[in-house]
Amino acid sequence: MINILMIEDDPEFSLFLGEYLEKYNINITNYQDPFLGLSSGIDKYDLLILDLTLPGIDGLEVCSEVTKKYNIPIIISSARSDSTDKIMGLQMGADYYLPKPYDPKEMYAVIQSLLRRIKKNNNPITQSDFTYDRSNFKITFKEEDLALTRAECEVMLCLLKNKNSVVSREQIVESCDSLSDSYSKSLDVIIGRLRTKLGDDSKNPSYLHSVRGLGYKISQ
Repeated sequence: MINILMIEDDPEFSLFLGEYLEKYNINITNYQDPFLGLSSGIDKYDLLILDLTLPGIDGLEVCSEVTKKYNIPIIISSARSDSTDKIMGLQMGADYYLPKPYDPKEMYAVIQSLLRRIKKNNNPITQSDFTYDRSNFKITFKEEDLALTRAECEVMLCLLKNKNSVVSREQIVESCDSLSDSYSKSLDVIIGRLRTKLGDDSKNPSYLHSVRGLGYKISQ
């Protein structure tokens, strides 16, 4: 059984969607009050379906609160058609923006796609000399566990997820709860500490490269 939390102030709509998804062994628990939804034990659910127009608090604020504290896929389900809402929702950590009205078959397809992706990403993935498991914040280097701080681990996971691609400072900071300012020297300090732990030469690195004016990348 897949358990989904829904925060939606239209009970008829949530009931309609819930009855459809029940055929596929998906159970929806809906809260019309977003504050009750936030305190419902989010980590026990597999996925969150979130409306934006809610009583007492905007759905984008709810999205921000959830992504700060929980690792749960989020589908924004909203009649708000402003592209700014969509962009902000995705930047805040939502995985998909499904504009209303939509066929419940489409919602089912999105749910299946997201859960498949999450299952795949939670499996340990070998990255040449690196192995990482995002679900456990564990990274190994040449078959040895790396002793990393939370911030160092978040930066490494971001770079490993985008292996051989340049990742901007802004992208790194956005993906790391421990960092807040892309112009801060904190990221530079973390990169320096990571190079030391990898035994990497900053002038001629084998793994962690700085790309002037663009950002950083992990290779090999």
